[in-house]
Amino acid sequence: MKKYIVLVITGILLLIAGCSNSLSHQGHDMGNESTNEKKTNSTKNTKETEVISTTEFTIVAEETNFSINEDTTLPVWSFNGSIPGSEIRVQQGDQLTIHLKNELSEPIAIHWHGVPVPNEMDGIPGVTMNAVQPGETFTYEFEATVPGTYWYHSHQNGAIQVDKGLYGAFIVEPKDKKQVYDKDFTLLLDEWASSGIEHGSGTSMGHGEHGGHSDNQEQETNANQPAHDMSMYDVFTINGNTADSSKPLLVQEGDKVRLRLINAGFMSHKIHLHGHDFKIIAVDGQDIHKPQNLKDSLIEIAPGERYDIEFTADKPGTWPIEAHGENEASKGMRTFIQYEGLTANGEKKDDRKEKAAFQTVNMLTYGKPSSKRAFTLEQDYDFSYTMDLGTETNGEGTYYTINGEKWPNIDRLSVKEGDKIKVTMRNTSPDEDHPMHLHGHFFQILSKNGMEVKGSPLMKDTINIKPGEEYTIAFQADNPGNWMFHCHDLHHASQGMVTQVDYKGYKSTFTPDPEVDNQPE
Repeated sequence: MKKYIVLVITGILLLIAGCSNSLSHQGHDMGNESTNEKKTNSTKNTKETEVISTTEFTIVAEETNFSINEDTTLPVWSFNGSIPGSEIRVQQGDQLTIHLKNELSEPIAIHWHGVPVPNEMDGIPGVTMNAVQPGETFTYEFEATVPGTYWYHSHQNGAIQVDKGLYGAFIVEPKDKKQVYDKDFTLLLDEWASSGIEHGSGTSMGHGEHGGHSDNQEQETNANQPAHDMSMYDVFTINGNTADSSKPLLVQEGDKVRLRLINAGFMSHKIHLHGHDFKIIAVDGQDIHKPQNLKDSLIEIAPGERYDIEFTADKPGTWPIEAHGENEASKGMRTFIQYEGLTANGEKKDDRKEKAAFQTVNMLTYGKPSSKRAFTLEQDYDFSYTMDLGTETNGEGTYYTINGEKWPNIDRLSVKEGDKIKVTMRNTSPDEDHPMHLHGHFFQILSKNGMEVKGSPLMKDTINIKPGEEYTIAFQADNPGNWMFHCHDLHHASQGMVTQVDYKGYKSTFTPDPEVDNQPE
């Protein structure tokens, strides 16, 4: 497993594509060995991910080769030559300048998933910017305003480009430093198809090619496909490593440890930390109020979601962190907490029980209620909207709908700045989850299947809705712009399950170039 270990580099400048980047010690172990070597398009293993900690830096999108295990090396697309891409770790209040240089053969863009950026920095081709063409550079500038665990990924033809490896972690540390951790590890979950799938100009790990959509360019969603087949994903990884290639996360007895779990894939995973009591301290980067201790509990993480957990290293040994699932590939999504002084193969402990003994944490009852919650079911709202999330199959293929329509024929949410908006979402698809992601805002979960949230207020940007489930959420229109609201199974988005939150009176300064192949999903 690839683990993030922060480099201590003093007085050395890293020159990448003409921009000087520095790597600095963060006072904690990121669980990943780093390198300041410039990445090249070689056949080397690309699992060593650097941690970038500065306010101005460059992300280079490039082709490379990726060894997912001893037997399989695949051509991938990467940010700064590694899978995942360089972790970006900044401080709340930092003014960031991020240069995206495209050394690939196709246009790309970066979306800052969960980060409340200004609309023009959201990274949506055809909506907020033109896709960055091969050989060109685009500069993102924004302030890191809200601390939390986020991630970044391509939003140009994302069903393919994210599958190819264009993603990385984005961490905003708080100014107040109320919580100090001895070890702070970031774990990105993903799935791969070892056979590889041809996608036009390159080979990818994923599904068939899907057409994009842009309201500005009046592109139609491509439904001329069969429903995508998740069974082709036969290798599950943490930070690009399977269980046999992972390196342990090193801790010392007594350490206070934070794990940041990020699902960068297209499938939900149930994660189990063995041997230790733990607390879920944040979801989608937002704090849980008064979390309780848990043990032998599974955390279910849907595509796009993030869960932060905290525990004290008080059980010396080598303990698994792993996925539980029926898929044989789940066994590969495994790494270890290892106490220093032990060998990776020594004193391994395993407190596995029958699967029935493990319960998935119910986040609607976890934590404690707070008087500071933003919304209630009973209050008045300026705008209410209902989304029926469905699947349609006809002679043209399979596509995914909101209220029976596919993008761009779906009604948008038209709001005014300051409005309080309530949205009810129902999954009417027969057998597919829909992890819905709202750009530019945090929303509060109010209820599930009519039952009000009883635990901590849940502020999120992504919510997974399973077949037959209904969720009601609420958010404040506090970030003017035109914002996507879509399924984060990006195959569903590319085949129609997208709408948009438009602010009345907002005038975008962006004009799409009709000569650019903007594909915002």
